[in-house]
Amino acid sequence: MTVADGAGLPRVKTVAITLRIPEAYHREPIITRLVSEHGLTVNITAALLGENAGDGWFSMELQGTEAQLKGALVYLEEMDLEIWDKTNEERVSW
Repeated sequence: MTVADGAGLPRVKTVAITLRIPEAYHREPIITRLVSEHGLTVNITAALLGENAGDGWFSMELQGTEAQLKGALVYLEEMDLEIWDKTNEERVSW
């Protein structure tokens, strides 16, 4: 069941994650796909990713509906990317 606001629109939630990007995925448009395919707003709060630097990481806030967030997390897990610090605490916007 999707929780809606007073106008019947789904609530927007924000979750914070830290994502490890293996070197093999440095050229993949992972964050672009979170926006274009899953409809999320992505705020990168910290990052470490360099050419020939091995694995990198991104600390991000992902904002979207519950369904969009779940779909995006499934996408990341299906790519076998490691998600650190997936917060149970979420912020809700109306």
